[in-house]
Amino acid sequence: MPKADTIDIAGVTLSHPDKVLWPEQGVSKRDLAAYYVSMAGRILPHVANRPLTLVRCPSGRQGACFVQKHPWPGLPKAVRRLRCGDEEWVGVDDLAGIVALVQAGVLELHPWGATADDLERPDRVVLDLDPAEGVPWARVVEGARTLRTGLEGMGLRGFVKTTGGKGLHVVLPIEPAADWEAAKAFAHDVAARLAGREPDRYTTNPLKEARKGLIFLDHLRNSRGATAVAAYSTRARPGAPVATPLTWEELSEDPQVNRRTLADPPRGDAWEGFFSMKQRLPG
Repeated sequence: MPKADTIDIAGVTLSHPDKVLWPEQGVSKRDLAAYYVSMAGRILPHVANRPLTLVRCPSGRQGACFVQKHPWPGLPKAVRRLRCGDEEWVGVDDLAGIVALVQAGVLELHPWGATADDLERPDRVVLDLDPAEGVPWARVVEGARTLRTGLEGMGLRGFVKTTGGKGLHVVLPIEPAADWEAAKAFAHDVAARLAGREPDRYTTNPLKEARKGLIFLDHLRNSRGATAVAAYSTRARPGAPVATPLTWEELSEDPQVNRRTLADPPRGDAWEGFFSMKQRLPG
């Protein structure tokens, strides 16, 4: 039988559904949409009603990719326009919105740390462990565990996820009480204290020449308008990796154990209790 030129998924028309997006695995547009259908209940709480930064690759991962934050001509009806001060950003409310982004060639979803209903008060803090080339994965895991212990010492619970790349995120859900400056200052303080104690392992300096052999503790994702890859989002990288929430018990020093892809997607709800946490930043 000939391949269909269009199919409907979640009420959205997907054109050329068999177009390959990750050539190494043969993952198609249809496959990506089906993945998000299966993960809708998990990913939507992390991306719905939030301004999004998107990575669009209309020709697939190996073609030209670009970052998109603002609405474009022909924006699908299922994708929202969100007013953020003087700018308009894009957002979604439901599965149809995500599938519409798949139709637009979006391979990565990066939400703000605040909802559209309360843009000036973040509801999460992200501490990004970004290792320089050659830093062993086990050291990244050790760093995430050290951050966890430090947060627990302040009476705070952090959650860990892979980024779908070479690093880890420690994510702290908070009640939207503090403003962006307070969130950024808190993240900087946590990162600077760890880098100050162990300067041979960590740095808060974003310059590449200052990061050789070190793990960059990126606190800058907590500024207004900054974003971090969503839990359960795919990445436009070889292997079709997925940013995957983990329990702390699952976190492994073996770099292959926690790797999840579209061929082997995340299983279960590793972040149980994430959205019901009632905690605020100190001070």
